[in-house]
Amino acid sequence: MKSCSFCGNKNIKAILTEYTFKHDGKYMIFNNVPSLQCEYCGEKYFESNILKQIESEFIAVQNGKKVTKEIIVPVEDFSIFEVA
Repeated sequence: MKSCSFCGNKNIKAILTEYTFKHDGKYMIFNNVPSLQCEYCGEKYFESNILKQIESEFIAVQNGKKVTKEIIVPVEDFSIFEVA
């Protein structure tokens, strides 16, 4: 990758990041996912084989594979609040 397709900056670095996968109202968070990130705007880029592996792992967990950690996340519908 020569430059960021979002902002055009040429400074792209390899990082490990968090990726949240969502499918049919179900979520899974993956830590330490390799990606490229624009140092200017923060846009992240993932290789297709990484995204395919994430999807495969998500499906495996939905089919009973054990995960290393689970968290409980509160959910609220913003539309019920009065905005001041």
